[in-house]
Amino acid sequence: MVRAASPRCDGGVFSVNPTDPKSPPPLSIPETRKGSLEAARRQEDPRIQAVIQGHREAAESLLEDMLPRVRNLVRYLVKGDSEAEDLAQESLLAVLRGLPSYRGEGTFRSWTDRVVARTVFSGLKRERGESPRRSEEPVELMAVASADAPLDEYVHRRHMVTLLDRIPAEQRHALVLHHVMELSVPEIASELGVPFETVRSRLRLGRTALRTLAEKKAVKEAEEKES
Repeated sequence: MVRAASPRCDGGVFSVNPTDPKSPPPLSIPETRKGSLEAARRQEDPRIQAVIQGHREAAESLLEDMLPRVRNLVRYLVKGDSEAEDLAQESLLAVLRGLPSYRGEGTFRSWTDRVVARTVFSGLKRERGESPRRSEEPVELMAVASADAPLDEYVHRRHMVTLLDRIPAEQRHALVLHHVMELSVPEIASELGVPFETVRSRLRLGRTALRTLAEKKAVKEAEEKES
């Protein structure tokens, strides 16, 4: 089970650990809409409002349910299991810290996906500034199935991660934002801070690269079966 610092809410201000100097600045909840916000959160998932109010059991339950999707999304975006695991934990904490900003407009899953993606991109930028370039060799993959996920879905995820690890990061990110998070091209352009046409180009090149890799993999597997 994932453990995280218990969030709490004091006078409409959310914090994870106010005594921790590394804790991010608190996020305020507009008092004028507090009642309607709480109602929207309870309608989406009663645990959301409970977490904001400081209920540890609700936080642990919510995190446990979120973990498979968060880890898979991070792994789709990031090459390397160890880095993905670190960023998944960081993303879960970012979701907890940002819960007061969730207004119930759109699904909680979509909101969570965006928080996770932004946390990942921030982490990757931070790493590029602090660490040497990583090897481009394929790495061990991680794909986590939810408790009710069928085996073929898990196998498909493993297959996709293998292919995504072999294409440029820019194309990879565009594909995941579009096909996994279901963002439109304008939304992706806004998230990544790049022109509209750049996103379209990355999607086109990424799809072509994945198709080529998949075809080569299929041919290789067929040859191995015949030999």
